[in-house]
Amino acid sequence: MIEQLGLRLIHHLDPEAAHGMAIRALNMGLVARPGPVSSDRLKVTLAGLKLPNPIGLAAGFDKNATAVAPLMRVGFGFVEVGAATPKPQPGNPKPRLFRLDQDRAAINRFGFNNDGMDAIAARLAARPKGVPVGINLGANKDSADRMGDFETVLRVMAGVVDFATVNISSPNTQGLRDLQARDDLARLLNRLKAAEAGVPLFLKIAPDLTQSQLKDVAEVALTSGIDAVICTNTTLDRVGLRGPHAGETGGLSGKPLFEKSTAVLGLMAELTSGKLPLIGVGGVASAEDAYAKIRAGASAAQLYTALVFEGFSLVQKIARGLDALLARDSVANVSAAVGRDTAIWADRARTMLPLT
Repeated sequence: MIEQLGLRLIHHLDPEAAHGMAIRALNMGLVARPGPVSSDRLKVTLAGLKLPNPIGLAAGFDKNATAVAPLMRVGFGFVEVGAATPKPQPGNPKPRLFRLDQDRAAINRFGFNNDGMDAIAARLAARPKGVPVGINLGANKDSADRMGDFETVLRVMAGVVDFATVNISSPNTQGLRDLQARDDLARLLNRLKAAEAGVPLFLKIAPDLTQSQLKDVAEVALTSGIDAVICTNTTLDRVGLRGPHAGETGGLSGKPLFEKSTAVLGLMAELTSGKLPLIGVGGVASAEDAYAKIRAGASAAQLYTALVFEGFSLVQKIARGLDALLARDSVANVSAAVGRDTAIWADRARTMLPLT
């Protein structure tokens, strides 16, 4: 009741101001901190990381790692912060975040606004022990060597995080998505693996790739030795949106992204033949959504936008609901459910995504 009242109040604020208030509420202890839901069914080992449950926080909520400790205790099985870039940068001009209430969605064009890797690394070094925490790696907008930026941030962060995600799929830094092209991607991932940072390395991809591009990404991912692929980042699609901000530029997240991101996930699962762990993100707002991601081929799922509309109690609801769904279907654990519907979602991807 109190949470819903708080959500109604902050929804009267500018979206970015409301986000800042949510961070402050976490740090003031105004958000319940019951700890992660766990059970034998929910426990997952992902790229060597032991997760109490497979529900994670996607990057972008806590860009500067200023609320890591409370986020570790609201129910997530793992938390990803950032993106971090070598140098601090302000990001794109405001306004740059838009709520689409009718669509249960958001559009952002932040542009990797963050305090820089040194400040973020210092905060991560001071975090308590608990659920795994990772960093989303970014590149500065004005960088002459974006591959070098990713390597620099990885080296600085390696000792203070449990995993690192290569983010070349944000639509809000001009030219960044070009690094998903086969040859550039291979060079980047080989360079980062050669850095021998000692932490699992994940790759986050866009939902707006063609079938041919996804095939290239899958082949490079398998040969590069990375540890997981996150499917997907935000989309540039605007199909079917009803909200007054539907025409804003930036990446769309939330409910409208669910089907496309899950189709991409299913096709990536098929292309990698279960040889590489996948993480499903995009439109997760319920236990059923998380279960669909898992059945499409994900070993874990992440969410962010749904928290804007439902609050942090949603994390526990999803984890407990997922446990109940696994019990209903007599599935021993999350791992046993992974990929049961891969063929269905891969077929859907072939009808949704262009060939080339």
